[in-house]
Amino acid sequence: MKYGLTGSALALLLSSGAAFACDPDYSGVEITATTQTGPYIASALSLAAEGWSEKTCGTVKVVEFPWSELYPKLVTTLASGDDAFDVIAFAPAWAPDFTPFLTEMPASYQEGEVWEDIAPVYRESLMVWNDKVLSQTMDGDVHTYTYRIDLFEDEANKSAFQEAYGYELAVPKTWKEYLDIAEFFQNNVDGVYGTAEAFRRGGQQFWFLFSHVAAYASHPDLPGAMFFDPETMDAQVNNPAWVRGLEEYIRASKLAPPSALNFSFGEVNAAFAGGQVAQSIGWGDTGVIAADPEQSTVAGNVGSAVLPSSAEVYNYKTGEWDTFDAPIDTSFMAFGGWQAAVPQSSKNQEAAWDFVSWLSSPDVSGEAAVTGGTGVNPYRISHTTNMERWSALFSEREAEEYLGAQRDAVTADNVALDMRLPGYFSYTEILEIELSRALAGEIEPQEALDTVAAEWNELTDSFGRDTQLAAYRASMGLPAQ
Repeated sequence: MKYGLTGSALALLLSSGAAFACDPDYSGVEITATTQTGPYIASALSLAAEGWSEKTCGTVKVVEFPWSELYPKLVTTLASGDDAFDVIAFAPAWAPDFTPFLTEMPASYQEGEVWEDIAPVYRESLMVWNDKVLSQTMDGDVHTYTYRIDLFEDEANKSAFQEAYGYELAVPKTWKEYLDIAEFFQNNVDGVYGTAEAFRRGGQQFWFLFSHVAAYASHPDLPGAMFFDPETMDAQVNNPAWVRGLEEYIRASKLAPPSALNFSFGEVNAAFAGGQVAQSIGWGDTGVIAADPEQSTVAGNVGSAVLPSSAEVYNYKTGEWDTFDAPIDTSFMAFGGWQAAVPQSSKNQEAAWDFVSWLSSPDVSGEAAVTGGTGVNPYRISHTTNMERWSALFSEREAEEYLGAQRDAVTADNVALDMRLPGYFSYTEILEIELSRALAGEIEPQEALDTVAAEWNELTDSFGRDTQLAAYRASMGLPAQ
């Protein structure tokens, strides 16, 4: 039997219609979210803002600043207690400077399937500072490997490679194999260079070096020791692991296109999508761009895997190399993925966290991950399992390999975290100066890294060694001393 509504009851429902249309109801509430000038990341905020406004009847104003202006604008605003921003989207390296001014994520968002769906390295490390969840990952950033399926499966290439190197041409498990493959294609296949990486100062070069180094310096039994000794804060950047990583990074630069020393990540993507190289390393954008026929000449032949690794890892405590039965399952969280957070100064904290939750929800973030220009890479487990969402972009094999690489990288047994430290870009500027000299052949790798280590130690002392050590341990998920 159907029951009708009286006129008064119907009028009441109509007058309170917002209660049904807005969930939760933030009618009349405007929050301001800010990040770098788009399209990357800013467009993800804008797309989420449209959906959140329809859902809650609130509004989101997205304010953008050029990359060079974003950090000083945010740190000044936060330190002054200005309530200009309700949501900030920022680089993980800035976390040590921002966390004193951020609100903790409400406990209600830290439970259930949606929470557990966030890859553990983000949920348990990059969103956490001193055991408190102070931000929400809104973009996944981990380096992976991309290769040309057609070149690797060409019978003539396979036969020639086997004869030259004594093992099968396949996705490299170690950095030595990666360099062998680069050398082979450079020397044996017309029109194809060995690899592409970012080598330009100011063009993300240090993150690519870090990916080489992680395999040798990130010891599975000594967490957090890749950059500094976590007991003393002495720089580790000139130990044998770093020297080997830099030597191989320099070797890769010589197996790349002639202009590679001027490559930033944009040029890496263009070189791979343009069919210039057999393989590359970098963020997930490479696979997405190369699989798009409108942007790529190699669409349909885009293979993906985790980074190469090593069965030898340096033990900084013993000063010896430890040898394992197989390459250690290591990945490097280059950059680490943009974070969204709510300042303590916000007058709309509840609405702001609701927007952050919506922005990072499986469906909204999943669509952003497959939408060109958002800059969003997978960071949820569901991002890497929803094949239907990716089928319009990739072939079935491409999708399986791409999503498998993204998933395996962020769930690797030995995930190496990027450095997050006050003065981050002062440290990396020192590194880039010497790194560029080493790439140009002006100095040897050991000399370059010795200089970096000495200047890092001086910089640490100038900031305050105890302060830096406390921040470094927090950034690596280590307990306070």
